[in-house]
Amino acid sequence: MAAMRSLLLRTLRAALPAPGALPAVRRLRTAAPRPAFAKELFLGTLRKEEVFPYPEISNEEVEEINQFVGPVEKFFNEEVDSKKIDQDAKIPPETLKGLKDLGLFGMQIPEEYGGLGLSNTMYARLGEITSLDGSIAVTLAAHQAIGLKGILIAGSDEQKAKYLPRLASGEHIAAFCLTESGSGSDAASIQTRATLSEDGKYFVLNGSKVWISNGGLANIFTVFARTEVVDKDGQLKDKITAFIVERDFGGVTHGKPEDKLGIRGSNTCEVHFENTKVPIENVIGEVGGGFKVAMNILNSGRFSMGSASAGMIKKLIGMMDRPGFPDCSVEAAMVKVFSSEGAWACVSEALQVLGGLGYMKDYPYERYLRDSRILLIFEGTNEILRLYIALTGMQYAGKILTDKIKEIKKGNVGLALGEFLSKLRDTMGRRVDYGLVGDRGVVHPSLQESGQKLEENIYYFGTTVRGLLSRFGKTIVDEQLVLKRVADIVINLYAMTAAISRASRSISIGLRNHDHEVLLTNIFCTEAYFKNNYAMAQLQKYADENLDDCIKKAAKQVLEKRAYICSHPLDRTF
Repeated sequence: MAAMRSLLLRTLRAALPAPGALPAVRRLRTAAPRPAFAKELFLGTLRKEEVFPYPEISNEEVEEINQFVGPVEKFFNEEVDSKKIDQDAKIPPETLKGLKDLGLFGMQIPEEYGGLGLSNTMYARLGEITSLDGSIAVTLAAHQAIGLKGILIAGSDEQKAKYLPRLASGEHIAAFCLTESGSGSDAASIQTRATLSEDGKYFVLNGSKVWISNGGLANIFTVFARTEVVDKDGQLKDKITAFIVERDFGGVTHGKPEDKLGIRGSNTCEVHFENTKVPIENVIGEVGGGFKVAMNILNSGRFSMGSASAGMIKKLIGMMDRPGFPDCSVEAAMVKVFSSEGAWACVSEALQVLGGLGYMKDYPYERYLRDSRILLIFEGTNEILRLYIALTGMQYAGKILTDKIKEIKKGNVGLALGEFLSKLRDTMGRRVDYGLVGDRGVVHPSLQESGQKLEENIYYFGTTVRGLLSRFGKTIVDEQLVLKRVADIVINLYAMTAAISRASRSISIGLRNHDHEVLLTNIFCTEAYFKNNYAMAQLQKYADENLDDCIKKAAKQVLEKRAYICSHPLDRTF
């Protein structure tokens, strides 16, 4: 498992990048899945108690949510000119002021620091509205989903008291500074360095960051830099540390705004640090602990992309006639991949339906297309996240399966017999039953077939993962085409589970148009079921459906020549 852990660590690193005030509201708390839900799918196990019934919030919380939604929707409908923002490549000052007056720069900052103290559910609901303008959505997300999030989740009480109030009001704007020109998706290769002063009172920061959202607007930066740390063995090692850097510290400059394909109104630029003195008390967490801080920031930020994508898709359709801190990193990555690719497909389809009109700048559809393209790149490219999803899940499954084998070798007869009977039932045609359907099932009868398809997919996904680990062992880390299919299957399983749970609730409580929701769920689950079956067939040894060797051969030939190597048909005659 050492090789898998090594690649998983590299993949984790690569997943980094890269008008009136509202009434006060208490913090809303809603249920969250436990750490093992997504990982258990790799074992062919469904923890239905974690997702059925669909998570509920109280009537009081619904009323409070609606109090927020109305004023924000009114502002975006009446005060936001997205066409002008796109043309001018700038959000007007009066629009920024309106966003600040609504409290949107402090949505998840606790009330004690002057924020709105919203739960993830409420934040996601408002995200459906703020995403109607891509530039505004990115500006707000860069500020609070990643820019100030390090202070919020890992900062000291003193850091929170000092910085959060002015960040909540929008008086100060935050930015997240990680990516460098030479690092690409590999955060481990950053070169920005922070050197401790001789008196140990401050760090001297030097280096440059690229593609920093809010870089030209920000007063407060969360900056990641290399620092020398004495390891447990007494050796000096370079490790990443997170810092809170104020522009007023001096030596902080920024380049001109980048001229981007989409989200043109958001500010994106290079940020440079030259002999910037950062007090020791401005370290976030521990010296050398910056990688963990960055991962926690990005994992929490990826969930918001799902609601943002949903809001944009709903707008396009209309225009065309549990408390705690669970490890949700795999779930967050799956939500990010699924929602960003879904948004891109829907926006592209909307433009296609409208034909030539969709291509014209007189209409907003081409702007949506340009704005949404970045979603597949933001907060970890989808290619990197697929590797992370598959490797994390397979590492989890591999450890548990290895422990089982050890127990059997020690003479655990009960476990050995259970494994034998399980394989025997597979050869005889197993009837999979996780308790989703039937008289005591948790799924509504109208969704019974979808529930059965989900159960079957989950079970045989577990056996597929077991076969892959047995076949490839440690070398699974090198099988990127295999890992992509594994990730695609488990993303579908997660989406099927969420859709069935939500639709079951909708029809059970009689929500308006619940029959349409059930119809959509059954369509999606049936399509996903057959896609999963085909992908699992491709993953079998010697499968006719698997063309990996041919694909690798073709790719190798192109890479060797660095060109398209086929001759033009008019090069010669017979």
